[in-house]
Amino acid sequence: MNYNEHRPGLKARAAHLALALSSAAAVLTLGVSAVTAMPASAAGLASDVAQALKLRLPKTPIDAISCDTLGPWCEVVSGDTLFYIDETARYLFVGRLYDMEERRDVTAARLLELNPDLLAAGAARVASDAPAGREEEPVQAAASHVDLSSLPAAGAIHWGNPKGERLVVFSDFQCGYCQRLAGELAKARVHVEERPISIFGAASRSISEAVLCARDPAEALHAAYAGQAPTTGKTCKDAKALDANEAFAKANGFAGTPVIVRARDGAVLHGYRDAAAIRRFVAEGKGEAQ
Repeated sequence: MNYNEHRPGLKARAAHLALALSSAAAVLTLGVSAVTAMPASAAGLASDVAQALKLRLPKTPIDAISCDTLGPWCEVVSGDTLFYIDETARYLFVGRLYDMEERRDVTAARLLELNPDLLAAGAARVASDAPAGREEEPVQAAASHVDLSSLPAAGAIHWGNPKGERLVVFSDFQCGYCQRLAGELAKARVHVEERPISIFGAASRSISEAVLCARDPAEALHAAYAGQAPTTGKTCKDAKALDANEAFAKANGFAGTPVIVRARDGAVLHGYRDAAAIRRFVAEGKGEAQ
C-alpha cells in the first residue's frame, strides 16, 4: 500500500511542520544574537536598557541606571524607589534584593544611600505604569510611630548601658547591617532592647530561638552576630514570644531590618545608623535637638 496515496495531505502537513520548526529555530537564533550583540561595557548596556524602558515604561521617570554591580541585574533609580531589570530589558523585578554572601539587604542599604531619611522598609513600586483598569494592591507604609505596649517582655534581649536611653531594635541575626548597628549602639551607650524577627526565614528563626533561650542571651546575641550562634538547638517557652515580635513588625510595616524604636515616645528610625545619628535620635526624644 502506498500510504501517501491514501493520505494526500500528509506531505503538505509535513512540509508545513518543517517550515514551522525552521522558523522557530530562526527566531531562537535571532533572540540569542540580540542578547549576545548587546554592548559589553556597563555604560553601553545601561544605555540600551534605558532606551528599552522608555518604550516599555513611558510613564516611569528614570533617574539613574547601573549595570555593573549586581550580576545579571541592572539597578534602576526612579524617584525615591528602586527596581531591577535584567540585561535583556525583558524581566523587571520589583522588591528587595539580598546579598546572601554578605547577608545584607542590598535594596534597603541603597535606598538609605540615596536618601538617609527614607523609610526603606517599604517595597519599591512602579505605580504609574499599572495596567489600565486594574487597581494596584495597596502596600502598607512603614510606621513612623508605634505603640510598644502590646509587646511581651519575654521576646526581648537586653544589653548595653542599663542607665542609657532605651531603644527597641528589631533585627535579624543574619542581617549584615544589624551586625554593624550593634557596634554603633554600643558606642552610643544606650540601653538596647533587641527583638529578633525572621526576615531571612527559618534559619533566622532558629538562631533567634537559640539566642533567646541561652543561659546568657546578651552574650549569645553578640556571638551570633560574630557568626558563632549557639548550635545546641535549645529552645524554651520564651521562644514563642518571637511570634509577637513578628506580628508587631508585620502590623507596622517593618519589612526590613534593622528598625530602631525610641521607647520614650515610639518614634521609629528605619535602617542602619552610626553612633552619632543614634545620639541625635535620642536627643530629639528628650527635646534637646535643635
